[in-house]
Amino acid sequence: MNILALDYGHKRIGLAYADSEIGVAVPVKAAVEQTPQQRLARIFDEIKMRGIGVLVVGYPLNMDGTKSQKAREVDAFIEGVSASFGGKIVRVDERLSSYQAESDMAAFSGRKPKSVAARQKNRRTGEVDSRAAALFLQEYLDTGETVDSIPLE
Repeated sequence: MNILALDYGHKRIGLAYADSEIGVAVPVKAAVEQTPQQRLARIFDEIKMRGIGVLVVGYPLNMDGTKSQKAREVDAFIEGVSASFGGKIVRVDERLSSYQAESDMAAFSGRKPKSVAARQKNRRTGEVDSRAAALFLQEYLDTGETVDSIPLE
């Protein structure tokens, strides 16, 4: 089954893809279009092109495991997507995934940590978001754990 992971954000949505038989998550170009409607169209183009049957959506819980305000925004986003998507949608814990993706990118490059301005510029491309989506998609593939299996307070 083909799976697409979404790391939701107001300005960009990180995307990662996996075939569950192969079991390896890879980042793909993020949805960074100007409007939310254009970003959704881009996501649905990916869904159609890749024959996606499952969406794995990063769910931003607070560090103590409670539901954050951002998680409520993700719920609204999922509700909008589910109206047009006929497959399964699962929520997975994405705490610290963007931080981990940024750290991994810095470690693999072998360069000194970038300034805040340089990191912000780098984030605009959506590469960090797509790498974060690949991280939590890989964890989902490895464990099958969803937010539904985590008790929320």
